[in-house]
Amino acid sequence: MKIIYAFRRVTLHPYNGGLDLPPGEHRAAFLKKSKEIGFEGLELGPSDAPEKEVRDLRKALEDAGLPCRAIRGGGINLRPRTTGGSRASVERALRYASWIGAPVLNTTIGMPMSRPGGPGTQVGEPTAQGSSREAREEDFERAARELRAVAPLASDLGLAISIEIHQHCLADNSWSGLHLMALVDHPGVGLNPDLGNIYWNYDVPEESSEAAIQAMAPRAKYWHCKNLRRVHFPELSKTVFLQTSLPDGEIDYRFALTAMRRAGYQGDIAVEGIRLGDQFHGDGKSVAYLRELLKEQG
Repeated sequence: MKIIYAFRRVTLHPYNGGLDLPPGEHRAAFLKKSKEIGFEGLELGPSDAPEKEVRDLRKALEDAGLPCRAIRGGGINLRPRTTGGSRASVERALRYASWIGAPVLNTTIGMPMSRPGGPGTQVGEPTAQGSSREAREEDFERAARELRAVAPLASDLGLAISIEIHQHCLADNSWSGLHLMALVDHPGVGLNPDLGNIYWNYDVPEESSEAAIQAMAPRAKYWHCKNLRRVHFPELSKTVFLQTSLPDGEIDYRFALTAMRRAGYQGDIAVEGIRLGDQFHGDGKSVAYLRELLKEQG
């Protein structure tokens, strides 16, 4: 099991960037520091770069000891205005993943939102926009058809597809994720059981992290790990969430890692990086914690 960096902040003075690898000398510094704190690979987003440029990036990352291990993106989209291009988007992301040497494409199932920007989009509330609670069976069936359509290309390229459990998406808890997997019924398509996304979807979590990970672990193809602290205002039916390093939040990753390993998971563990503060301190703390757990569990 490799511990890889799903970074969500790239800030090295004077560079203050976003979710992409920084350019030039800042890239070299970022890769060096990421390797120093213990990461063994990276998760990246796709781009429209030509194949040669992507393969050159692959070599540079591999030479730095941080190969790309996952591509996030593509996305099966059930929103009526944009659903027509989602299959092509997934296919482009799969080809990008094959060029850069990533074994998995991590994606989501986007849903229409009844009130974009309204209740249930910014903080945890009793309503979550675009959730499985709002979905119809035909939404699951349509998503399954789209996934079955792209799964052969993934298999031909030697890739797996992981569906991330994600708020504002069709698969946003263990039930919806497993129901979708039953409809897809393809060995190359599995889940990314991101417990943090379940935890911060509603004001009161739909299910415990322990129940969710035990249910989904046998179908996992990839795994995002992040942690949170929950500040609940019951009189307002609202919750705000503060992201932490993995050992400092309220999701028990000792339990979760044990569940994943006992289910036979052999894939990568992706630390979804902190978004504020010193990323290398916070994310380095997460790597050290995971290494301690892996050592304990043999």
